[in-house]
Parts: sequence; C-alpha cells; structure tokens
Amino acid sequence: MDISVGTNPTDEGFVGIGWPQLGDLSKLAANREAFKAAIKVAYPDAKPGSIPVQAGVLFRFLHEVKPGDLVVYPSKVDRMVNLGEIAGPYQYHPLKNPTYPNMLPVKWLKHLPREDFSQDALYEIGSFITLFAVKNYRNEFLAALDGSPLPETTENATEERRDDATVSKAVASQAEETTQDFVIRQLKTVIDAYQFEQFVAHLLECMGYHARVTPKSGDGGVDVIAHKDELGFEPPVIKVQCKQVTNPIGRPEVTQLLGNVENGEFGLFVTLGSYTKDAREYDRSKPNLRLIDGDQLVGLIFEHYHGFDPRYQALLPLKRIYVPSLEENRST
Repeated sequence: MDISVGTNPTDEGFVGIGWPQLGDLSKLAANREAFKAAIKVAYPDAKPGSIPVQAGVLFRFLHEVKPGDLVVYPSKVDRMVNLGEIAGPYQYHPLKNPTYPNMLPVKWLKHLPREDFSQDALYEIGSFITLFAVKNYRNEFLAALDGSPLPETTENATEERRDDATVSKAVASQAEETTQDFVIRQLKTVIDAYQFEQFVAHLLECMGYHARVTPKSGDGGVDVIAHKDELGFEPPVIKVQCKQVTNPIGRPEVTQLLGNVENGEFGLFVTLGSYTKDAREYDRSKPNLRLIDGDQLVGLIFEHYHGFDPRYQALLPLKRIYVPSLEENRST
C-alpha cells in the first residue's frame, strides 16, 4: 500500500499517502477529473486503467475523509491492527515526510493483534487499494474499539472490479498474509507455552541442531538449549528464549536472556510478535544475539516444513500453492 502511518503513542499520529510528484493536493480542483488529469501529467507511465483508481483514492483522502471518522490501519511491520480517529483536516508536509507528504492527523485509540479479528475481517482490510471504506465487517472493528464481543454474524462481502495487475497483486499478498495469520493463530491458541517451546526445539532440529527443552521452572529465562554435536560439548551453544505472545518484546526481556549467555555462547529470542525499536538496536550491538519475530518464524517454518514430525504437520496443515509473483508488479 502506498501509505505511511505514525502509530507510536509518543509520536504525532498521522496517516500519510504518497504521490509526492502531485504536490499539494488542495491546489487541485475538487473533482475527480482534475485529479485524473494531474496524475497523467505527473506520472506519464501510469497504466490507463489504474488512473481512475488512483484519482479516486486521492479525491477521497482529501474531500471525503472528515475529522471524527474512524480509521483502521493493518501494520505489516508488527502485525497489529491500529484503530484511530481522524483528528483534523488535510495537511501537506513535504519536508516532514518527502515520500508520504499528504497527511491527515490521527488520534490512535487502540493497537490490537491481528488474531483478535476474524479471518474474513482481515481479508477485507487486506485490500491492495491504498484507501477504501470498510463495509462488510465494520461492526467487528467497532466492537473491537468499544471492547465488546465480536458480532456473531457479518454482512455478505462484495467484490470490487480491478484490472488484472491489481488482482494479481491482491491474490499474492492476501495468500501470503492469510497463511501467516493461520500459522501465528495456531501457534498462539492451539498449544500452550511449554508446547510452543517444544515446537521451537523441533524446528531447530529440522534445521540441523540438537535441541532440548529446559524444565518448566528454574530455567533462568532459557527455554531451549541447542548445539551442533549430539552431546552438546562442541560450540556453538545456543540458548533460546521463547515467547508465545504477539505484543512487541522490549529491550529488558532481551537483555534478561543475554544475561544468561556466557562467553562463547549465543542467545536466540523467538516470538510470535515483533520487537520494539530499542530491542532491535540492542540486537544490532550484540554479535552473539539474534531476534526472530513472527514473520521470520513463519518463513523458517515454510523452509523446513517438509522435515516436520507428523504431529506438527497436523498442527499446521499446509499445502504448497503457486500465486502470482509480487516482484514483477511492484511498481504502481
């Protein structure tokens, strides 16, 4: 999506969209034809079929979205669904963000993990279009904002017509996100924390290590110990901490793991969610530390799935499929 957000509660909240070559959108006449004409001039290589879609996005962003409207932003970085409220009118800030200069201020109200929502609701907000109205599952997001139980029934979904290139992108993107959501949801809800540690140990074994899970208590923050030789005498020795959570892991927890890692040993932190910026910076400063987030964990699962024990293949029943490549259709 050609969109940027500021969701950190300590930062100024905003949603921003691109098209920087168009300049200040408020200078354009308030009709879609004016936006189409401006896109044709600023982006001469744009496909004719995509110009009305782009113009519609920009027009809605400037003239239809109003202060007080609710906004939903699914973040791929930390796998959170951010819910907020438009807090002011359109602003143009090319110096503040040259890539996404067209902004709307937002008051962010909640940041919830993706698994709190139904898969159908995630389908709807996974559209490849930059800006669109949530229609079919709006009640589910409103319930999440109010802290109410999710509605038992939802409205029938409708499909929008798109050109072939956009369809290919949407199919590939949603297939990937759907599979990631399924894997994370299974690992978080179907097994308990100790079983998750056993799963991580099994994954390490499929990667060529010998791994053992430490006792449930008194492990000092080390859940799995892995090594290359069968007896565990030869380096490297890897001490692993596993967190079966989707909320971001901060530096204090990562530091605790490294406090149990001795000279010549390595620390590995595995979580279903993400890491804070502070934790990532700490990781970069420690050559014997590695952080694995949910997306990276899913990638390792895909890579080594063929070697999984049948019980773990039953936990994560996956089948190889082929979807259109996103690399060939990366530009808009």
